[in-house]
Amino acid sequence: MAHVDVLVAGAGPVGLTAALELRRQGVTCRVVDRLPARLPYARAVGVQPRTLELWDRAGVVRDALDAAVPLRGQIACVNGADPVRMELVLPPEVPYGFAALPQNETERILDEHLRRHGTRVERGTELVSFSQDEGGVWSRLVLPSGDGEEVRSRFLVGCDGAHSAVRKGLGLAFEGGALPEEYMLADVEVDWDMPPGYGVRVLAHDAGGAEDVLVGIPLPGRSRYRLSMAAAPELRTRPGRDAGAVVHGLGGGAAPGLHHVQAVLDRLAPGPATATRLRWSSVFRISHRIVDRYGSGRVFVAGDAAHIHPPTGAQGMNTGIQDAVNLAWKLALAVSGTAHPGLLDSYDAERRPVGAEVVGRTVRHAAGGGVQSDPEDPARLLLREAQLLVGYRGSPVTGAPEETAGPRSGDRAPDCGGLARAIAAFPVRLFDLLRDAADHVLLLYAPTTTALADFAEAVAAVRRATRGGAGVRAVTAGPRPPGGTPAFPVWADAAGEFRRVYAVRAPTGFLIRPDGYVGLRFGPDGTERCEEYFARILRP
Repeated sequence: MAHVDVLVAGAGPVGLTAALELRRQGVTCRVVDRLPARLPYARAVGVQPRTLELWDRAGVVRDALDAAVPLRGQIACVNGADPVRMELVLPPEVPYGFAALPQNETERILDEHLRRHGTRVERGTELVSFSQDEGGVWSRLVLPSGDGEEVRSRFLVGCDGAHSAVRKGLGLAFEGGALPEEYMLADVEVDWDMPPGYGVRVLAHDAGGAEDVLVGIPLPGRSRYRLSMAAAPELRTRPGRDAGAVVHGLGGGAAPGLHHVQAVLDRLAPGPATATRLRWSSVFRISHRIVDRYGSGRVFVAGDAAHIHPPTGAQGMNTGIQDAVNLAWKLALAVSGTAHPGLLDSYDAERRPVGAEVVGRTVRHAAGGGVQSDPEDPARLLLREAQLLVGYRGSPVTGAPEETAGPRSGDRAPDCGGLARAIAAFPVRLFDLLRDAADHVLLLYAPTTTALADFAEAVAAVRRATRGGAGVRAVTAGPRPPGGTPAFPVWADAAGEFRRVYAVRAPTGFLIRPDGYVGLRFGPDGTERCEEYFARILRP
């Protein structure tokens, strides 16, 4: 009988992320997937800036950038009107823009990084049942040979998609509905007069109100696009299903041909367009659902196993990746025996509201003409679509949000540049200082290096609480880094970016969680607040 800390069911981007984050933190895990090989399809293709930030922290982003193409904006056209160009421009302190990367490439990159940590995906291996007790989870696997295997794990994470066996085994409700429309997906080359790096969205309504749609996302390769279109009548399946069945994802039946794609381009493309080199196509159906809980006991769900929704805005895979990162650091503490008994409950408390918001927003966008139809301020809407506004204010494990400008407890810890250090002749970014951190990082700011001494008691409290595991970084005002040998690394805020982005003038401390969120913001007199924070995270 095999024993492992965590068993991960599903080797899509979410399952691979969960496993990679666990392995980075020293947790043993197995990853099983019922498919015998990775699917060679460009399904989820949009990579949000927040995902790239998380991949930066995990050491993955360079390979992702090498394989991806930038998404610079979108060209939209409604009912034959002149096309409108929307630019995807983010604030300068955001280190990454929007990108397109076929899902099979995302899986390849994550799989390669997971292998570097000594873990390989066990393909053709299916989780068929499980049970749990106070000490762990018993799982029944069916191997490629057809033989069965019993696995004992401390925890089980279901990243096994919309038809999740883990979700069904937990008996979780999966409430929602299904969109009546069916769509075609096609991975093709399109010869047309569209600027590189821009998506295309065309809507047309007939006199009866019926909607015709064409959405194109550029992919790596010459004139390559992933096109989404209303399904041709002869391809619409609409098979009978039980009322409670989940209808979502790639369908069976006849796949669209190049002539189906060309017919849509002839009707809707904002100019002459010719499709060639069809790599792959399918009919696609959409549901919108979310579970009533993200886990029970020692078993959890993430990604499509927990929430499914329209693909508008490329939110699904990216939301699932954030699920996995949020859960992994908490599981790592639980495996080590240092987690507070209530820490794992915060996974549902933090992530289910995010999933519910994404489901609701994407359904509104799908019904209302796309992201550009949203009435929210365009700059803020873009930050939301980039998933840079996701936060956990009010979470049971973060500090109470402070009444202050800049990031508060529960907010994403933003990046900034212009940090200088003695000896190095080049500036660095804040994210460079946080990269590879698997534990909390205590980030301190003070106008002078002398003022950093005011944090001595808080630093000691954090180190006691984390058994010395929390790293300490400090930033001071001024054009030059301090001399001497400080008790912890200190950088100068030479460009003033840290003071601007974090809205600090007086000495301020930030406890940065392993998932890159501010767990607590405090002043030099915040020793007690630090102790209270870790009392919610760690076992005494």
